[in-house]
Amino acid sequence: MPILDTPFNALIIGSSGSIGSAFLQLLQDHPSCVKVISIHRHSAPTIDYEQLDSIAQAASELTSEGPFQLIINTIGILHGAEFMPEKRLDDLTENNLSTLLNINTIGPALTIKSFSKLLDANQGVMVTLSAKVGSIEDNRLGGWYSYRASKAALNMLIKTTAIEFARTKPNVALVALHPGTVNSRLSQPFKGEQIGRPPLDAALDMLNVLLSLNKEDSGTFISYSGERLPW
Repeated sequence: MPILDTPFNALIIGSSGSIGSAFLQLLQDHPSCVKVISIHRHSAPTIDYEQLDSIAQAASELTSEGPFQLIINTIGILHGAEFMPEKRLDDLTENNLSTLLNINTIGPALTIKSFSKLLDANQGVMVTLSAKVGSIEDNRLGGWYSYRASKAALNMLIKTTAIEFARTKPNVALVALHPGTVNSRLSQPFKGEQIGRPPLDAALDMLNVLLSLNKEDSGTFISYSGERLPW
């Protein structure tokens, strides 16, 4: 039986981005979503992965709004104004690697630590957006060193936490979710406008997957299509 088979409260983390704002729109209109709250770098409370103390502070300030049955974290980075994904090892720099690990791995891990306390222990789904290129088994092309490494590390943290939650929060599903190629700021330099799906379509695909999850799905890496992906 799906975990979210009754009316639920939702929290969107990173709602100022393309995918986060699409999730917010869908959940505001969803008949089973009683309440949806969203936070981002400029909200109150604020969450900013360049200021890691903001994570625990934001969770603390939202305690009275919980519990939430659905928590979705959409925050992530692929490139910046001064760097792009590496094509070869010689392109790797300390700054690129540390920046992506901070935002794609450390921030989300601390978010799981703090915000899982706001998750309904009787029926909760917590999802963090990952990426198929973070799959070690599926890596056939190489390149994108920092991004691949940061998502692979994130996947390990999610899998490890799910093992703990199987003992301490057995009615909760903690998953990594691959959104596919979406027409967003993240994908635009890589032909995202030509080959990506609109954010609202992508968010709807993912929401349908989340609404079908049961507790046995915890600790899995899932695509927007519902396909199980190799770690």
